[in-house]
Amino acid sequence: MYTNGSTFVNYILNKLNNSLMSKKNKKEKDLVEDEILTVEKELANEENLNEKDPLELLKSDLEKEKDKNLRLFAEFENFRKRTSKERIELFSTASEGVMSALLPVLDDFDRALQEIEKSDDSGHLKGIILINNKLHETLKSKGLKSVGAEKGDVFNADIHEAITQIPAPTDDLKGKVIDVIEKGYLLGDKTIRFPKVVIGQ
Repeated sequence: MYTNGSTFVNYILNKLNNSLMSKKNKKEKDLVEDEILTVEKELANEENLNEKDPLELLKSDLEKEKDKNLRLFAEFENFRKRTSKERIELFSTASEGVMSALLPVLDDFDRALQEIEKSDDSGHLKGIILINNKLHETLKSKGLKSVGAEKGDVFNADIHEAITQIPAPTDDLKGKVIDVIEKGYLLGDKTIRFPKVVIGQ
């Protein structure tokens, strides 16, 4: 009907002026003129919004797409780094199950060595020491490290596992390791068994 807002405004102005001419009340005329000015301002604002530069619209769309693309790229990079890190961790700890199963064997070997050292059989002792060293070196090359806990060390719940508490033989052993039941082990940087200790109270 009306393609341009100003044509519509002119039409309304003419209609209102004609009706105002027929009326003699000046107050009503002022009110109507105020309304006309308000409508004109609103239409002018609307036309300005509709007449935005197409180049500006394209620039804003381009910026939005660039931002979206940048966020998507950053998300992909984070995903790639995370999966790469998980893969490296998987390879470094893939043998965790086997190593955990071998820990009781290592404990038995250590106990056997202690008992054989008490006897006078030096021939068996040399052979068992060689086998023990070879086993420990092989496991060490695969990333297994023993975590030491010594008698007299201060008990730390982050690195020790307390099996039991017994009365401390002396006051200086209160809150400290009295005996080490089993060694602890690390596979790479991951603890697969904490040292099991007895602490004094």
